[in-house]
Amino acid sequence: MYELKVEGMSCGHCVGAVTKSVQAVDAGAKVEVDLPTQKVLVNSSAPLEEIKAAVVDAGYDVLASTER
Repeated sequence: MYELKVEGMSCGHCVGAVTKSVQAVDAGAKVEVDLPTQKVLVNSSAPLEEIKAAVVDAGYDVLASTER
């Protein structure tokens, strides 16, 4: 599981865009977005760098990331 601090998310559309971008890398990924804290939890077997790149490609800044 990964935890990402993502800047720029503010609404349901943002949640959908981030979720879709992660699931484009790993269709089976489970994605939880917490808008107030700007945190994204991702349960995926894909490499963290690929997940981060997908979120950045969707137009959001990944400020920090950790593997849990």
